[in-house]
Amino acid sequence: MYLTIAPYLGLIATAWMIVGVAIAGKRYPNYSHVNQFCSELGASGSPTEKLSPRINNFPLSMLFVAFGWFILQQPEVSTLLVIIGWSIVAHGVGTLVAGVFPMDADPYIEKPSTRCQVHTFAGVVMLFSLIIAMLIAPFASDFTYTFKLFSILCLVAHLYFTFSLANAYQNRQKIGLHQRLSYGAQLIWLSGLSVEFVV
Repeated sequence: MYLTIAPYLGLIATAWMIVGVAIAGKRYPNYSHVNQFCSELGASGSPTEKLSPRINNFPLSMLFVAFGWFILQQPEVSTLLVIIGWSIVAHGVGTLVAGVFPMDADPYIEKPSTRCQVHTFAGVVMLFSLIIAMLIAPFASDFTYTFKLFSILCLVAHLYFTFSLANAYQNRQKIGLHQRLSYGAQLIWLSGLSVEFVV
């Protein structure tokens, strides 16, 4: 059963993320996907503080870890593919920790709580784990030329929107939109990685 579903887990995780955030957002009065972080759905004191990690972080962490583990079990796996597999596992662990430790309600708070600091650190792990995976994918002999090019395009898009997110955060405008575009580029790459193992 696991081996049948495992190649599709990157695609499943992407779809799950979209649906889960949409569901939680519906249950958060006046929540704005354009102007608020995804993590605000599970922030301390938010209307969906308990719901969001239950339908997003916790199941997603299992999907990421399971997909990374599937990659690690490939026959004649190269060193670079091993790094990619462990990077996706790390992304899953970071997703879990980010769900257990919520951010503060105010993303601009001057003195964040300890839980928020742990949440932020987990977010950094999530961010850089997939950047590493995307960065080395074009050099892995395990992949097709098409996927290598796809990886480069997704990495460029992700970095562009990550910088635009930093500017949006400073300007306090449309941070939710830029975050979704930034993380979306990583999830699209993860979906493409699934397709690479399916076809």
